[in-house]
Formats: sequence, C-alpha cells, structure tokens
Amino acid sequence: MADKKKLVEQITARDVDFAQWYTDVVKKAELTGYTSVKGCMVFKPAGYAIWENIQKGLDKRFKETGVENVYLPMFIPESLLQREKDHVEGFAPEVAWVTHGGLEPLQERMCVRPTSETLFCELYKQDVQSYRDLPKLYNQWCSVVRWEKTTRPFLRSREFLWQEGHTAHATAEEAEERTIQMLNVYADYLEEDLAIPVVRGRKTDKEKFAGAEATYTIEALMHDGKALQSGTSHNFGDGFAKAFGIQFLDKDNQLKYVHQTSWGMTTRLIGAIIMVHGDDSGLVLPPRIAPTQCVIIPIRQKAEGILDKAGEIRDALAAAGIRVKLDDADRSPGFKFAEQEMRGFPMRIEIGPKDMEAGQCVLVRRDTREKLVVAIEDAAAESAKLLEQIQKDMFKRAKAHRDAHIWNASNYDEFKQIADEKPGFIRTTWCGERACEEKIKEDTTCTSRCMPFNDSEVPEGSVCVCCGKPAKKLIYWGKAY
Repeated sequence: MADKKKLVEQITARDVDFAQWYTDVVKKAELTGYTSVKGCMVFKPAGYAIWENIQKGLDKRFKETGVENVYLPMFIPESLLQREKDHVEGFAPEVAWVTHGGLEPLQERMCVRPTSETLFCELYKQDVQSYRDLPKLYNQWCSVVRWEKTTRPFLRSREFLWQEGHTAHATAEEAEERTIQMLNVYADYLEEDLAIPVVRGRKTDKEKFAGAEATYTIEALMHDGKALQSGTSHNFGDGFAKAFGIQFLDKDNQLKYVHQTSWGMTTRLIGAIIMVHGDDSGLVLPPRIAPTQCVIIPIRQKAEGILDKAGEIRDALAAAGIRVKLDDADRSPGFKFAEQEMRGFPMRIEIGPKDMEAGQCVLVRRDTREKLVVAIEDAAAESAKLLEQIQKDMFKRAKAHRDAHIWNASNYDEFKQIADEKPGFIRTTWCGERACEEKIKEDTTCTSRCMPFNDSEVPEGSVCVCCGKPAKKLIYWGKAY
C-alpha cells in the first residue's frame, strides 16, 4: 500500500490544478517525452500504441465507405500554395518554410505541409477528365507542421499526426452527402470506441475552415468543462476546383468543375481520452482503445505454481481475443496495482496462493475499482463481459457529465454569469451576426462551438442572447482548448 500511495501522490488532483494534473498523467503514464526540437514531442510506446489503435479503428471505418489510402509529398511549393487565396491567408501565420536544399538556396521556397488541399488539387487535375473518373475518395495518414506559439502534449504541437481525407465529386449534392457522412463516421467512432459523447453540428462562417463553403464539427466536453473540437469535415464546393482548374466532361458532354470535401482527425484525440476519462490516480482507457486491456498481477508470485497458473489465465484471455499482459516483474503487488491504475489498463486480474487453492481469481475494474471473484476456468469469458460493461459504463458517465454541464442562457447578463461561474457548454439563440460572435469572445473568451444538428429549431419569438435582435440560429458556446 505504501508503494501505491507514493505513486499516486505524484499526480496533482484534477480539482486542484487541472492543467498540472494533465501534464502529470501524460508524464507518469509515459505517453510522451520531451525533445530538443522546441514545440514537438516524442511519442513513447504507450502513447503511440493508442494512436495505432485509433488508426486501425478509423481506417476500417473509412474503407467501409469506399475510401482508399494514398500518400502525398510533405513539401508544397509556394506558387502552388498561393493559388487559393483564402486558404493561404488562413494558414499563413503557422506555415514553416524550407529555403535551402543542402547548402544551396532554393529557387522557390517550399512550405512543410500544414495540410494538403493544394497537393490533392494538383493530383485531381491530373487524374480527373471524365465523370467516369469520379468520385475520388482518398485519405492519407501523415504528419503536418503548424508553427504554434503555445504547445501542450497531444492538444497542440508544432508537428502532429493525423489523417486527412480528400474527396472529389461530380455534384454539389454528392459532396455535401460525403461531408456529413464522414462527420458521422467520426462521431460514431468517438462514442462507440472512445466512449466520448459529442455534439454534432455546423461551424459558423467565422470559425469555418479557410477556403471552405461549410465546416461541420464534433465537439466534446472535457472534465474541466472546456470544449475540444474533436473532428471536422469540410465542404469545399467548387472553389478549389476553380482555383486549380479541375474540370471533367460530364454525361451531358459539358465541362464542369468538381466539388470537393476534406475531413480530419488528429492525435489530440489522445488528449481528449485523458481529459474525459482520467482520474486522480492517472489514465483511464476505454477497453476498445486500450493497447493492454487486462494485466494479470500474481500475489506472492514466488509461491509454487502461481506464475504457471497466471500464465494459463493469460493464455486463455489471449485466445479469447483480449489484449493481455502478465506482470511478473520483481516488484510488490501494491506497486503493480498503482502502475496498472496510472497507465489506465481497463482491468486487472489478481491471483495468489489462496485464490489458486480455491480455484478462483479476482477481476478488478480500473474505472470503479469494483472487484469480482470468478472461477479460474471462467476468467476469459467473464473478462470479456466485464470489458464490454466497462466500455458502456464509461460512455454513460461521460455523457451524464456532459449533459449536466449544458447551460441555457436567455440574455447577455445570464450568459456572462454562466461563463464566469459554470464550466461547460452554453446553449443560446443567436442572430447569426459576426459582430455578436466577436463581442461574446471578447467579453467572455467563449467561442462558438457549433450550431447543432439535433437541436436546430429556434423557438418562435426568440432573440439573440447578445444584441436582442430576432434570433436565426441555436448555437453552443464554450471556452475551448
């Protein structure tokens, strides 16, 4: 017990200093490491393994919708980037430039991709000539560079990992359908695999992606009441196609411009997992995303037969498809319990001499610490059921927390009071004017998060929470990462 207490004491309590708690968890769970490259981070095995599972889950869902993976260069010539003015202006402050190749200055400087719209446009111009060539449904897994001033592991770094999907379509209707389809793929993935509830909706024109006609988003709420934009899907219309001359011969023998979409998710999802599910003892991973779902911890492991029996249980769980490890390190059980909790493994199995004599073992949930005694021969089946229950319960708790932190504001004084005193989403009616959006941000630091899909009816006679003019939209606001 002394070992366990020592480990847990190294993590600041969430309610004392949430930012420090987050840093402590990232460090103590050994998810990332520091590097001499300022603003960048090392993904340690425990952190990268989570990203690998995210990749696997999302990639499978993408391919089920017909998407294929490609890979494009990381360098973009300045002349190519400049061909879409709005896009360039949106990214200009964050672009990193390459000016030399070896010892020689380049004839034209190149940026390290902040995103790849321009390169995909160049590809489409080469590959699309006829309606028979459409749609193009591509995705790439890669890293991008954005020269952020303030960084934090997973949430914001100068280089980060992501996927960026890019599609080209014959009609505006097909593009819009794909844009919404991919947003729903993201939302379903977060809720089903990461146990994170989200609000699905459309971004305001002020907050939409540079060069897009419309941006759709899923917004999650962290434990501290701040929002995290967790995935976006953009309808580009034919704006990029006109800038890059991407035309095709349609069925009516007329030349037309393609309609494009783009959608992306990043390693900030790992930050979301930490901030939604973690507790004062460390990381808490949903079973479906956890690289290790169960750790087996032998008690008095030097006792005769204990390690052999623990190995039999491990083999049975592995055969049942459970990602399992046997911790046979020469350390006390208390230390191992604390380490299992800190690293967020969804469950552990304890077995000692008395358990083995009774033909039983103890299953312990990470999320609630509840214990379940089961027969050794039933360990695999009971573990599978318990992991599924943990997954469901984690989502329920996160959703209950999210729903309990959605506040309604009917006037500006009420809005400002909620923004000062009650962390969470603030739901209001809005006139749709950018001036009110900017005033709210200036006065409260709250930004518009989205105009929700499932909550879009504006009550008759409603007025804007800021200016009092007739309202046109329902909208969620919040302080955000």
